[in-house]
Amino acid sequence: MEFFVFCSLFQFLNLQWKSRGFPPGPTPFPIIGSIWWINFRADHGSLKKLAETYGNICTLWMGHRPVVVLYGFQALKNGLTNNSEDVSGRLQTFVFNKMANGKGILVSNGLIWKQQRHFGIGTLRKLGMGNKGMERGIQTEAHYLVEFFRDKEGEAVDPSFPIVHAVSNVICAVVFGHRFSLEDKTFCQLIQAFNSIVAFGNSHYYYLCEVFPWIAEHLPGPAHKAKFSRDFVHSFVRQEIKSHREKGRIDEPEDFIDFYLMQIEKTKNVPNSTFDEDNMVQSVFDLFLGGSETTATTLRWALLFMLVYPDIQDKVQQELDAVVSPSHLICYEDRKKLPYTNAVVHEILRFSSIILITLPREAVKDTTVLGYHVPKGTLIMANIDSALVDPAYWETPHQFNPGHFLDKGGNFVTREAFLAFSAGHRVCLGETMAKMELFIIFCSLLQKFKFTVPEGVKEINTDIIFGSTMKPHPYKLCAVLR
Repeated sequence: MEFFVFCSLFQFLNLQWKSRGFPPGPTPFPIIGSIWWINFRADHGSLKKLAETYGNICTLWMGHRPVVVLYGFQALKNGLTNNSEDVSGRLQTFVFNKMANGKGILVSNGLIWKQQRHFGIGTLRKLGMGNKGMERGIQTEAHYLVEFFRDKEGEAVDPSFPIVHAVSNVICAVVFGHRFSLEDKTFCQLIQAFNSIVAFGNSHYYYLCEVFPWIAEHLPGPAHKAKFSRDFVHSFVRQEIKSHREKGRIDEPEDFIDFYLMQIEKTKNVPNSTFDEDNMVQSVFDLFLGGSETTATTLRWALLFMLVYPDIQDKVQQELDAVVSPSHLICYEDRKKLPYTNAVVHEILRFSSIILITLPREAVKDTTVLGYHVPKGTLIMANIDSALVDPAYWETPHQFNPGHFLDKGGNFVTREAFLAFSAGHRVCLGETMAKMELFIIFCSLLQKFKFTVPEGVKEINTDIIFGSTMKPHPYKLCAVLR
């Protein structure tokens, strides 16, 4: 007993010694550290309380590992963009390793991350990100989504699946060079597989698996289902790669897989090349996960907000009617002529704030963050939501207010605290594509339909379902043809 007390005291004092020089924070204890202080899943008010108590940069301890937490726009901007390469690492956890094995873009590090991300950004640009090439694919999906709602003839419907289908097909067109029909069973299985993976990431079971890996290894449950879903996606992608190889279009690339196959051929004799089929499969997986889940969730919030704020929906439609004809095919360039609508789209992104905390970054070498020495291996946790509701930068941070993105003359203005896509070296590589999708699909729907609450619904639930993305509760709406 005395030995146990001595060891505990020694560990406690050792932790206090290690915490010197780090930003202030709750007192860490042996084994549990100080992460117990905050309940990330219960409410994001605890992060605000942490900042109020210890400042906009503070330290939590995950066992004996320090986690520097950034809160508020200024802390995020400086912490993620000053010396951004120094804090561009990604934490390698048990689940991340099982799901990605250090490959791809999202959770890779070092040379693999640099080469795969650089290639990913370059290829998306070649495939039309930000210009007419990709725009046509988005317009096609917007058309099919309009037809889906038109066929419902105003009856109450849950918009989730058709939205996910449309957004996923945008990624399919980019990655595979073709789209899938709503009735395609394999494609529906693909969407279900990603839903299963996201559901696992949103569950308490995920955190349990990270703390006690043997649970994931030996007990049946969500972890096994997520791994099965991951294997299904990988198998699906490998089949697409096989089809591309058989077509032999390598000299005339038309999609991401074509470009990647060409890159493998180009770099086959380069000693430090990381371009191989495993990295291609994981990169495609990451593009799907990063590009479909977040955009689809934001569009679900977009339509929900139109139900909650019918006056804003009316103003958007008045602007659309005044500027574009009913037969006009919405394009991304239209945003310059539709300042109010563009402001509404940006306010949807700000107000829904679907990413509460970014995936933790890791200091890849000793560095300085906001004047504090941060040793190599320290985790950096950025509370993106806090920048989007920072009262120093937003007039009415907790109200849905498109005026945040308009000047006194009604012209659209960008805001420096708008960090919906994060910042620094790990900023979302699909930001431009996501903005194009949101604008074109949102405008195409409001151009054709007035969205109303189903008969008998007295109250609209705008509460958040907490998880890796902040989702709205399931809801139904009526799309009434204008």
